[in-house]
Amino acid sequence: MPARIPRPVLVATAALAGAALILPATSAQAAPEPTGRDSPPPHERADASAEFRAPAARSGEGAAARALGDAGVRQGSRTDGFPRHTRLKEPAHDSADKSIKLGLTPYHAIAPKLNRLQQQSDRISVELAGKSAGGHDLYLVTVTAPESARTAREQERMRERIENEPAAAAKDRRIREAYKTPVFINSNIHGNEWEGTDASLKLIEELARANDARTGKLLAQNRIHFNVTANPDGRIAGTRANSNGFDINRDFITATQPETRAIRQIAIDKQPAVMLDLHGYVNGTLIEPTTPPHGENYEYDLFLKNSYANALGMEAAVNALGYTPAKDGVAPVVIPFRDQQEGWDDWPPIFTPQYMPFQGAVAAHTIEVPLQVNNAAYESLPVAELRRRSAINTDIASATVKAALAYTADHRGALIADQIETFRRGAAGAKQVPVSEETVPGVPGIGPEDVYTTEFPRAYVIPAGRGQRSAVAAARLVDHLVANDVKVERALHAFRAGGTWYPAGSYVVDMSQPKRGMANVVLAEGRDISGDVSVMYDISGWSLGRLWGASVDKVTAGRVQVLGRTVHAASPTGYVAPRGDLRLRLDDPKEVEALNSLLKDGVKVRRAADGTAVVPGSARGKAVRLADRLGVAFSATRAAGVTDIKRTRVAAAVSSGELFALREMGFEVVPVSTAVLNAGFDWRNVDTLYVSADLSYGKLNAAAKAGLDAFLRGHGYVGLGAGGARLNADAGLLAAKAVPGNADANGVVRVDSSPSSAVAAGAPAHSFVFSPMWFSELGKGVRADQSYGRAGGNPLVSGHWRADEAGTGGPRDAAGKAATVSGTSARGAQVVLIGTQPLFRAHPKGEFAQVARALFATAG
Repeated sequence: MPARIPRPVLVATAALAGAALILPATSAQAAPEPTGRDSPPPHERADASAEFRAPAARSGEGAAARALGDAGVRQGSRTDGFPRHTRLKEPAHDSADKSIKLGLTPYHAIAPKLNRLQQQSDRISVELAGKSAGGHDLYLVTVTAPESARTAREQERMRERIENEPAAAAKDRRIREAYKTPVFINSNIHGNEWEGTDASLKLIEELARANDARTGKLLAQNRIHFNVTANPDGRIAGTRANSNGFDINRDFITATQPETRAIRQIAIDKQPAVMLDLHGYVNGTLIEPTTPPHGENYEYDLFLKNSYANALGMEAAVNALGYTPAKDGVAPVVIPFRDQQEGWDDWPPIFTPQYMPFQGAVAAHTIEVPLQVNNAAYESLPVAELRRRSAINTDIASATVKAALAYTADHRGALIADQIETFRRGAAGAKQVPVSEETVPGVPGIGPEDVYTTEFPRAYVIPAGRGQRSAVAAARLVDHLVANDVKVERALHAFRAGGTWYPAGSYVVDMSQPKRGMANVVLAEGRDISGDVSVMYDISGWSLGRLWGASVDKVTAGRVQVLGRTVHAASPTGYVAPRGDLRLRLDDPKEVEALNSLLKDGVKVRRAADGTAVVPGSARGKAVRLADRLGVAFSATRAAGVTDIKRTRVAAAVSSGELFALREMGFEVVPVSTAVLNAGFDWRNVDTLYVSADLSYGKLNAAAKAGLDAFLRGHGYVGLGAGGARLNADAGLLAAKAVPGNADANGVVRVDSSPSSAVAAGAPAHSFVFSPMWFSELGKGVRADQSYGRAGGNPLVSGHWRADEAGTGGPRDAAGKAATVSGTSARGAQVVLIGTQPLFRAHPKGEFAQVARALFATAG
């Protein structure tokens, strides 16, 4: 980590949490509607020659679920009164739960505790927010004073007015006097960072029973929402990730996981003004706000004012506990904005506290409790020491939550006013206010390095018809916007915007809307911040407008007058031609999924010369069902195809995100690794090998190496990144030299794809890199399928990619170089090597088909 330059310290003015218990604020909120379709599924037509178009659009929540694959869990109505009691199913006792060793609450003990508290207190409401990837219930607890249904309806009306009529809400005396400030406490999103759950349970119980006047006032004026364990799979197993292998706290821009989608819905429904995300382990206790760069789509002046003051109150509360380095091993609190120069930023919206400002939070924090009890410490330390540490961590987490509640109680009027102002600026299309010591009084040490703002466009257009390269990708992007509470319209007639005519059916995102920051985070190309800071904590570029396969146009100025209707779900895109054989493009993961479904059902599909799939007309009934379910289009074709496409079974040594993406596209995948091959592996039921990690040729035993060599003499290979290139070189497959770029680099890059490539044809003009790589010294017969764009220039569109200390490995070194290569190995097998990251964290969906095409090509 780089050296830190300390900032001046502001004397804490926030109330401490040591007094009477702090007021909780809660609002039990309605869960997403069931994600099944509202209309009955279409049946196969009696007249199989009739043209099929998908049925009318369904609800927005159903659309989001259709795009992201969630089943959803129904909660109570937003206007039900409080308490809202749910009799929770109590899981069987699990003696293997990793929490037990630490003296903490195992998952199976949470539901019984919450059931008891609901019986004992009318302040406690419990609802199901969803289910984890592993099928465990997610518990949402709301703590607030009892409310009648009438009061709850009024609270919901005020919440909606704050978001949708912010200028009027700012003048509404009733909101100032009676609106309950929502606070959201998220715990245990990393499964092996346990203590936030126990701190939350302890506080819920205290709030249920406290009789002092301060607690009564707190609960009368606020609603406090607890996501008790955001990652029960990981809590039980002692893993950072959920049972799909995903770090949920990297998933908020794409929302691939059910746990993420549950938190997203809580954020939309509850609209918290204050949010804490309880983590571990950084000693001393780390309390955000962060170092630069700061998210450029925030109203950062409002956010910093509240986040910094709240952080000081939490710091004072932790210090008041009396833990010291000498006595307890607890170092002083660290507030990165004040104490560090860079390296702990709030730039990407992939983390929970960095997502929350786009849904109205004006104070949001990651809290890292200090004493490590996971990973090596969990295995090596005595149980007594682990429990001592866990108890201290729970105490510290509890102190931060109490301090945040005290801050909310003492500043509720200002917090709601700032939330209203956040939405007002968006709705009015107002300029952002750059942070400075004048615009954010009371926060010292603000300098030019802290100023990050953006110029919001007038609108975005996702065009229909010929301007849209993939209708199914456009629908997915629109559904994702709607799922994130962004307002989208669909044009009823052709219109002109930014000097371009767009056809009816095009989608328009007017950027004069309350959640413009959320819209811009999803659709903007982003920014190259390579020159702004030397190091980043995580990814720096993520544009779904560039990486999800849809065409997105930015309208920078002028009037955008569209006669349209508000979109609650993207219009159906499924289509099947009425007669003849059918053509299926393979540019989108949904199209690949449709192909794999046909192959699984035994349909004989052939590859056309242009790389598309030719489906016999006899399979029209299956095509109708797939067009409805997946939104894909089967157009008419007279092509006969040049070769059969086989059902491809893949042996894969890959990351969790890649495995998830492969299975999402319908591939039959068998995970492998060095250990799996060394233990003995049967290659007879595998068609191709895909490697990006965890498979080292040099570490294979003699039998495993012989088995792999024999497989590669007649079967194909796809290698991705450094791991894939290394195995290619060690096994002597394709003649191509892998050149690594700066390993710290990541972001969105321009790419040029060969139109005749069976692998890259049809790929979008942008890709994603993480530790980028390119290929040189290509041998005879090795072709460049895709290259980094702008030879002699800079292919980076957004993100952080600079040369290393030796001045090499930067984006200009990669410009014009081969990013993907293919050819026939000396062993006679088809090989594809990829230097970008087209499946990274199941994120750049527009790139998925490139890997699918590579797998089909190498399977022979």
